[in-house]
Amino acid sequence: MKPMSQWQAICRTEDIPVLGARRVARPAGVAVAVFRNSQDEVFALLDRCPHKGGPLSQGIVFGTSVACPLHNWTIGLEDGCAKQPDEGCVPRFACKVDNGSVMLDAGELATLALDLVAPLAGPQTKNAGKLGDESFDVQTPHSAQ
Repeated sequence: MKPMSQWQAICRTEDIPVLGARRVARPAGVAVAVFRNSQDEVFALLDRCPHKGGPLSQGIVFGTSVACPLHNWTIGLEDGCAKQPDEGCVPRFACKVDNGSVMLDAGELATLALDLVAPLAGPQTKNAGKLGDESFDVQTPHSAQ
């Protein structure tokens, strides 16, 4: 039997933009994205697309889904799973709204998906821009014929 949840207040519902998200940093692991749709429903997912690790908090919310800003994968906010034809899931966090306060399960925040890391990109990476840099996709130029 799962122990009773201890809920942690994160913000007020109105602090999350309609059709947007707010990031919740954790002491360890990838941040959690808390989403709000047009019906004022609130959802929480790890802020990392299952495809290439894009920040879902920067995606476009529509209905009960979010479109990843990197490659437009559609991720379900209710289950964290990619919609067909794409495959993969991102961890989902229990959340609720109590009297206008958005609450997340404190136990899940402290323990869920701590082994996943955010992808490294940009000038702060050790090998940024060097041959073999895997922090972003680069196509090899075609030779002139």
